[in-house]
Amino acid sequence: MTRVTSDQPKTAARRNARTDAATAQEQLLDAAQELFYRDGIRAIGVDAVVERAGVNKMSLYRQFASKDELVVAYLERMDERFRRRFEASVAKHPGEPAKQLVQALEDLVKRASSPDYRGCPFVNIACEFGDPAHPARQSVERNKSYLMTRLVEISTAAGADNPVELAESLALLVDGIYATSQTYGPGSGPLLAAPRIARTLIAAACAGHRKQEDS
Repeated sequence: MTRVTSDQPKTAARRNARTDAATAQEQLLDAAQELFYRDGIRAIGVDAVVERAGVNKMSLYRQFASKDELVVAYLERMDERFRRRFEASVAKHPGEPAKQLVQALEDLVKRASSPDYRGCPFVNIACEFGDPAHPARQSVERNKSYLMTRLVEISTAAGADNPVELAESLALLVDGIYATSQTYGPGSGPLLAAPRIARTLIAAACAGHRKQEDS
């Protein structure tokens, strides 16, 4: 018969507490993502998040010291998922950077055409928080910096005469997709025009590179 020492129940309790804490954190982030993304940050209090998550308020403050911390954690999750989606689009055309850029726009248009799509969470946050020093706005800056860096890298690989200029044009088009999805609606003409505009921009920016290849 195995003898249970006094340390074994304590170890099990600590393990269960860690599991419970991790579960509570995921439940809180799931609830925050649903509510913040749908209704906005300022419209949703921590009580609503706690109720949707099915935990008590003490569980929230064990994981996040303030609502601001919860907002930043929500944005970190959204940023990670954005990056995964962007890189998945790029991976569809190995070694073909021009097609990678168009694919990223096509996939974004498809996503933006979903009935429950509420635009870019980072654009939404920027509209809600005017103070550029707010931690949420810093999350916005990190997300947009990542996108611009990747657009410049891929534009350079595509042979654009001015990679930064092309990347900036595409970034503007991306934000246009976000806005158009909410104003004109899913599947609208302006929304579906975005990939076609991207092809035109890329073709014009890479014209010199193609001439060199043809000569």
